[in-house]
Order: sequence, then C-alpha cells, then structure tokens
Amino acid sequence: MLENQQWLQAAASLKAYVTVGTDHATAYQNLPATTVVLDLTHSNLIQRHIEIRFDKHQTLDDLRHKIYQTTGTPHDAQQLQIYAGSDLLVEIPPIDDPSTKLGFYSLQHGMRVHCVDLNPNSISARGQLEDTRLVQKYQMSEEEYNKRKNTLREWSNQQKAQDPSFSLAKHGQEHNALVEAKRLHKLGQPLPTGFEINDKGAVIKSQTLEEDEDVGPDSVLHLKLQERCEVQPGGRRGRVMYVGEVPELKQDGHWVGILFDEPVGKSNGSVNSKIYFEAPDKFGGFCRGKNVTTGDFPERDIFDELDDSSEDEL
Repeated sequence: MLENQQWLQAAASLKAYVTVGTDHATAYQNLPATTVVLDLTHSNLIQRHIEIRFDKHQTLDDLRHKIYQTTGTPHDAQQLQIYAGSDLLVEIPPIDDPSTKLGFYSLQHGMRVHCVDLNPNSISARGQLEDTRLVQKYQMSEEEYNKRKNTLREWSNQQKAQDPSFSLAKHGQEHNALVEAKRLHKLGQPLPTGFEINDKGAVIKSQTLEEDEDVGPDSVLHLKLQERCEVQPGGRRGRVMYVGEVPELKQDGHWVGILFDEPVGKSNGSVNSKIYFEAPDKFGGFCRGKNVTTGDFPERDIFDELDDSSEDEL
C-alpha cells in the first residue's frame, strides 16, 4: 500500500510539472461538452491509467467494464471511489444501479476514479499481475537440454570430438584474435604472428604450425637479465627483467619480462598478483623470445611512433 501511495504521489507530481501553467478549462477546452477526462487507479495495482475519456451519457456499467478490461476486477467486486485531488467525493458500491449515467456524479476533468477490489482472492491481489518475482521461471533440465539439436553445447561437443583440447574459451580467444588481425590488415598494418593472407586476399590463421622450440627454452637462450633490448612489433625499448615460464598466463612456454622505457606495456611486472619483477603500471610486459632482440638500444624519444602490440605478448 505504501508503494502504491508513493507511486501515485510521483505520478501526480509529474503530471503537475507537465501541466504547470494550465488549468483544466484550458487543457480540455477543445473536447466536446459531454466528454470528461478521468484517471483510473486500483487498490491492488501500482499502474495508473491517466486521462481516459468518457462520455457523460455513458453508464456506470460502462465505467465498470473499462475498469474490468484494465484490471481484471469484475463488476460485482468493484467498490468505486471518486476523488478530486485528495478529497473523496463519492462512494459507489457494487449494488448501485448500473444504468446510472456518469453525468449524475458531476464528474469533472482530472478527477480520479479509484477501484477497491473487494475480492480477497482477486487475480490482482498481492501483486500477482505486476510483481515479476512471483512468476515461476522456466528452467530446462540438463537432460532435456542435452537432447536438443543445434545448440551451443551440441556444437561444442562436436568440436571436442575432433579436437580434445577445444574449449569455448579458447575458441573465443581465437575468434577475437582473428577479428583483431582483420582490423590491422584493413588499416594497412602488419599482421600479428600466426596470421597470413590467403590467395583470395582474406586474413586467415596461418597454416604453418609453429615449432615447439618457438616458445620453448631455446627461444630465450639469446637473452640475459638486465640487457638492453628492443621488442617487436613497434621497436619498443627496455630492459630484460625476467626469462622463463609464467604458469599464470594462459599460453604455455617461455616468456621474457620486459621493463619498458615508456608506458607501452600491459602490466606492472606481475601476473594474477604474482610479482615477477617490479615496474610501474603499463611499463611492464611479457613477450615471446622471438620478438626480443638484445643489444645497444638506448632510450628512444618519447614521441617516437609505436605500432600495435602482438598476440605473442601479455
């Protein structure tokens, strides 16, 4: 009941704001003389039907039928109350003559007809028509879902039958990587490692499989801690701070932790809260050994242009 009152107060405030500076005589001056505009409210419902037009020659039964259509409360359960603002003017019990003309009640524009539902078992009682929390949600059992055809689960199982290492997460990562490769190609930038252009000019995943040593121990033998280095793509420069495996990363193999000279990395030297080396945020990164070259690489000008990072970096 308190929620209903709050909603009605809010609706009244909104209506007052919208119609500020006007009175009913002005707002409804173009309506026929026998037409009256009323608001309809209900004891069990928050909803409010505003500015419903009636003809004063219509009967009480016509009004009750309109209320029945909008609320589901039958005629014989409607205790009607007519309000002018907050003032209750008339009580109309269900036993009143249904053939009484609406003009008999001296209705004016903007008055409110409130229906009190007298049926304790009404379909609108206890919020049953408005509270979605009371609606029983359909839940499909695992067995029933497994029997369905053309589902995501069926497709996933088919992929796993062909490739035991398949997972939806892995598929999502590969799809995102392909989308990014297509974006870079469209911009005229180099493709990330693992992608190529086919004979039709389309970006596809490289058909040449990487050798195990590409990410194995041999891929980082040329690197030593604290050496200056340059990382491709982009020619980003920094210092080697870590060489080895990083179990927290999703990809296996050996990684190189780089402390960049500028904020062009993706981390602070830690992965999932495990610290591999100290670095300010965005100054750290983990790259594959094949993308790192050590040597005499002094710090570059901060305004040097940088390319997008590779998929072989996390």
